[in-house]
Amino acid sequence: MKHNRERKRTGKPARVSLSLFERIQPDAAGIDCGQNSHFVAVPPERDSQPVREFRTFTSDLHRLADWLVQCEVKTVAMESTGVYWIPLYELLEQRGLEVLLVNARDVHNVRGRKSDVQDCEWLRELHSVGLLRPSFRPAAAIVPLRSFMRQRGTLVEEAATRIQRMQKALTEMNLKLHTVLSDLTGQTGLKIVRGILDGERDPERLAAQRDYRCHASHGEIVAALTGNYRAEHLFALRQNFAAYEFPLKQIAECDGEIEALLTTLAAQQLPPSAPLPPPRRKQVSKHQPQFDIRGPLHRLTGGIDLSQIDSIGPQAALHLIGEIGTDMTRWPSEKHFTSWLALAPNNKISGGRLLAPEPRRPLIVPRLSCGAVR
Repeated sequence: MKHNRERKRTGKPARVSLSLFERIQPDAAGIDCGQNSHFVAVPPERDSQPVREFRTFTSDLHRLADWLVQCEVKTVAMESTGVYWIPLYELLEQRGLEVLLVNARDVHNVRGRKSDVQDCEWLRELHSVGLLRPSFRPAAAIVPLRSFMRQRGTLVEEAATRIQRMQKALTEMNLKLHTVLSDLTGQTGLKIVRGILDGERDPERLAAQRDYRCHASHGEIVAALTGNYRAEHLFALRQNFAAYEFPLKQIAECDGEIEALLTTLAAQQLPPSAPLPPPRRKQVSKHQPQFDIRGPLHRLTGGIDLSQIDSIGPQAALHLIGEIGTDMTRWPSEKHFTSWLALAPNNKISGGRLLAPEPRRPLIVPRLSCGAVR
């Protein structure tokens, strides 16, 4: 009755008391991350001012870490707010503290948070009694590989966007080149586009750039290249072609960083006892990294070739290792891992009856193609 009267009077839910719960993490702290400042809460008995505010400058982050060490804090819980948590997370991890990255959605489901100051206190309270579940983050050695792979995926999407804009400029000139060629950025397509940008307008001479492996005939290419070469559309084609070549250069640089890091990580592992099996497919995708992927991954995974699994090639295996690492003990079972990959349907069941199936979006490995960009 008291709880109901308080809620009726204030119009807000009463704060949940955790005093009856066992403190399984007495050395816990909570951090509410923000763009300009972080609010930190430590156990009240550890400092006369248990809640403090720190700016997000590097020097202030070091002062924050020093204060946590001074208060004998061993584990920290923080919300995953944008990307503001990343510098602090990495700094605390380097200091040897256990850092739990908490999904803000899980914390919001527990009532009691009212302000930034109370946010960090509430995080500390929940973490101290073991009510917070950390989000997955791979080992520190794998994090750079994940960053490089995600950067490469971003560059691939930018290049795919430029391909679509080149197609648009060609369509506006009624040049149906991408309708007779399966890949505008193939050998034939690039030679013809470069010829157009160099000033060639004769369809016969442009069609002479046809590669012998091209399925489209000479006559089809000539018909596709008969159009209206307007200056404004040629200008758009030129700019988008230059913008397409730039991310290709950056992708090559990114591949160099990935190769060097992958070689370093593989060298830290013992040579596998099982030899590397022959590849299942000898054909290599045009936009796949041009360095050897299977060899370093085979050593990094302890003699397991993930590319032998159906529907997983060397590039997909590299994406997988870059996202999760090689420690599969982070998931209790294969069902938990499948659910984390968003491959398990989120079915709503009550009384043994399926109420609403909600299939989740699967994990997509970005590819460079002429199709839609996700």
